[in-house]
Amino acid sequence: MKKSAEESKMKTSNLFRGGRAPARIAGPRLAVRLILAGLLVPAGLAGVAFPLTAQERAYPETRKGDVVDDYHGTMVADPYRWLEDTDSEETKEWVEAENAITFAYLEAIPQHERIRRRLTELWDYERYGVPFREADLYFYFKNDGLQNQSVLYVREGLAGEARVLLDPNTLSEDGTVALTTLSVTEDGEYLGYGTAAGGSDWREFHVRRVSDGRELADRIRWVKFSGLSWTRDGEGFFYSRYPAASTADSLLGQNRDQKVYYHRVGMAQEEDALIYERPDQPEWGFGVRVTEDGRYAVMNVSHGTDERNRVYYQDLGQSGEPRLGGEVVRLLDDFDASYDFVGSDGSTFFFVTNLEAPRQRLIAIDIERPDRANWREVVAEQDDVLQSARIIAGRLVMRYLHDAHSRVRIHRMDGTLETELELPALGTVSGLSGKADGTEMFYAFTSYLYPTTVFRHDFETGETAVFRAPEVDFDPSRYITRQVFFTSKDGTRVPMFITHRRGVERTGGNPTLLYAYGGFNISLTPSFSISNLVWLEMGGIYAVANLRGGGEYGEEWHAAGMKGSKQNVFDDFVSAAKYLIDEGYTSKEKLAIAGGSNGGLLVGAAITQRPDLFGAALPAVGVMDMLRFQRFTIGWAWVSDYGSSDEPEGFDYLYAYSPYHNLEPGTCYPPTLVTTADHDDRVVPGHSFKFAARLQEVQACDHPVLIRIETKAGHGAGKPTSKRIAEAADRWAFLVKTLGIGM
Repeated sequence: MKKSAEESKMKTSNLFRGGRAPARIAGPRLAVRLILAGLLVPAGLAGVAFPLTAQERAYPETRKGDVVDDYHGTMVADPYRWLEDTDSEETKEWVEAENAITFAYLEAIPQHERIRRRLTELWDYERYGVPFREADLYFYFKNDGLQNQSVLYVREGLAGEARVLLDPNTLSEDGTVALTTLSVTEDGEYLGYGTAAGGSDWREFHVRRVSDGRELADRIRWVKFSGLSWTRDGEGFFYSRYPAASTADSLLGQNRDQKVYYHRVGMAQEEDALIYERPDQPEWGFGVRVTEDGRYAVMNVSHGTDERNRVYYQDLGQSGEPRLGGEVVRLLDDFDASYDFVGSDGSTFFFVTNLEAPRQRLIAIDIERPDRANWREVVAEQDDVLQSARIIAGRLVMRYLHDAHSRVRIHRMDGTLETELELPALGTVSGLSGKADGTEMFYAFTSYLYPTTVFRHDFETGETAVFRAPEVDFDPSRYITRQVFFTSKDGTRVPMFITHRRGVERTGGNPTLLYAYGGFNISLTPSFSISNLVWLEMGGIYAVANLRGGGEYGEEWHAAGMKGSKQNVFDDFVSAAKYLIDEGYTSKEKLAIAGGSNGGLLVGAAITQRPDLFGAALPAVGVMDMLRFQRFTIGWAWVSDYGSSDEPEGFDYLYAYSPYHNLEPGTCYPPTLVTTADHDDRVVPGHSFKFAARLQEVQACDHPVLIRIETKAGHGAGKPTSKRIAEAADRWAFLVKTLGIGM
């Protein structure tokens, strides 16, 4: 409960953790005003750093409020609460002032322009997405190089002439409208697709005729965290949506009461049929998938980010004339494990599940005999983690994770192992595509030094061949990736990938970037990045640690980094840093850390717990206020992983590591560049705003604390190429200066 200003004045000590009263920020606004007025421009600062010392601060003067909250008897101050209101004029002025300082500082770094040019040169290469087939048509994405958004093409047969079906670059002048969900009718007549503007999680669904590219009038709004799935007659599709929100609530308001609808082509959204709702369970989410034979609509029922789920279904009858009003059958309603629907064979449903199998297995359930006694194990749990399975060409194509890199095994439908794909390197397979009754499969493969390449596997011949391979202007033989294992604080063995130039000497002088995530059962696997390639060219070492909290070793690995065990994640990260230092890869002064979203929280926690260990920090779109995250947009859904300050036990461990609340006055923190976006409606920008303001307030040494706030952007998905290049250039320029990299 929030205390009044009068009550809060009774507390004379600072109520942040540590209890010491900070000096009030007295940074002059003059420099900011000069920048905003155009009187102090970056060109005039070439070769010098913008003054950001503790003694001569040029940060905006950030007002401190007197908000104090009572959490189960503990009083906690939140002086920058007003920065949560991203639409207020005061916040907008603060954003403008902070950006002015940040961009002046970054653009004054002499190497900045050279880095940006090299990023642009390398990014300019042709690349393809994994194709998928409907009828005789193949659909795929292609980017010519520097296009802000990849373009959707269609061709008749693999050898047919390609034509543009949808170019999202024409949907906005600055490339900030991106395509999201795609689904094509079985006969290839209609394309249903989603668009997202400015990086928002909100989607609009549209329909386009494939034959001539004609856009229909259909417009579906208030969609978030939903795909669309056509019935086999091509007359319409299932989707999920939230209630309409006001403009003021669309960015910060909580997302609850999702419902399942069916939309018929050519009809107004107001006429869509309500298929399923649970007003008694406002936090439940729904995703619908029509089986490939068109007989069933299978409904995944989720509760936030909890790995456990429910599965319901609706019998649609004949696929050519689907029946929408049938009973929704609760097939799996115990909420006892995760059940990922793979596909069906008649009345038999296949699921990947962690029921009695932390690393997952494949089971079959005959919905005509659904009792557990009749369930059948098709492929038992292995030492490797089963990530996903698909029914393609009458086989079970199963993607595994072995020490955080991919393996793909092909089984017969009875579970017998048929073969394992030979992969070109230690890397990641994604985008498996193919029909249950087809003869081919497409997939993408990538690694840190292997640009994303599309392969085609022919089931009739058993041969796999490159389908589309990019040509990037770099020589991978000059670099090497190795996987190492280090020991965390409690003795746990943790893997880490390290990529660098061949012949690098371990003298402790190499600039190194350590990246990690550590949460929500998400696995960090090898992937190619132009941005990281430029870092390698600059002489940098790139390290990725597979911390607990992720899914690299199944549900037990995930659970070891959840809720009250979250400190394990931070301990793993610190141990990774120590390993890089102890093994001579780098030193404290040359080691930077980075992470985004939950990884931004990780970086924030790391610098508050070990400010002496790092040379620079790059927290991106991070969850920084662990006491209030559940109060915005979809934040409540993260309680399954984090816990909640609404509960006494949850408050205790969240308050112990919450980055915003654990910044201590009188501490020298590493140079920090916080990045966020004004339209991030997943991890709302107030997290980063408050953290940056507090860090600027308490910083006790000359190390800069900057915040870069991207406009017309969100949590990261769909970001235009131009913005990606600009952000990468700023990030590397910041590290060049703060780590002292010679170029």
